[in-house]
Amino acid sequence: MNNVWNKIIYKLGAPFYDVFFNSGIFLNARKKVFEDLVLPKKQQVLFVGIGTGADLCFFTEQDIQITAIDISPSMLSQAKEKTNKKMNIQFLEMDAQHLAFSDQSFDMVVANLILSVVPDANQCMKEIIRVTKERGTIIIFDKFEPKNKKLSLKKRLLRPVISLLGTDIGRNFEVIVKPYKEQIIVQQDIPILFRDMYRKITLQKIKRVSS
Repeated sequence: MNNVWNKIIYKLGAPFYDVFFNSGIFLNARKKVFEDLVLPKKQQVLFVGIGTGADLCFFTEQDIQITAIDISPSMLSQAKEKTNKKMNIQFLEMDAQHLAFSDQSFDMVVANLILSVVPDANQCMKEIIRVTKERGTIIIFDKFEPKNKKLSLKKRLLRPVISLLGTDIGRNFEVIVKPYKEQIIVQQDIPILFRDMYRKITLQKIKRVSS
């Protein structure tokens, strides 16, 4: 996978994305991800890979500042249609692997269905942690290789084919996050969809202790 190919895929898929990933079981999964969401006023929230804005409906009544980025102009165009006048939000075309924000800019980062589609998930995770404030929250909803299990033979065979559609069904979250384990605490890691294929993972960035 690479960014050029992903842009092509998401330009073609943008008109149909909500039909598959913002309805039915996926909509129910998104509801589970955000069912306990309560944010203090004036929080700075970043959506990394906003897509068509499927998650924005869970933030419409929050008095917060939202920044939403995506590499696909087609996806951003659809996301903008899901906003209302009450929302304080800006949309930016940006690569999730190279976030153009200062360190510790956001109280919360939402990274849904992004680590499985970027070319370099480790670099993306590094950037997400970097821009999150100390004691800030990172919410991840994505598909990963099951914990303490190997991919089934069927999935291993399908993996290179599915990657042509711009997503990887075999990434290992524990491997992705391992280099940054001293910077974060895993607060929650629960299966959300298709048994344990799709998981909700909540992280908190650790406050550094001054020496």
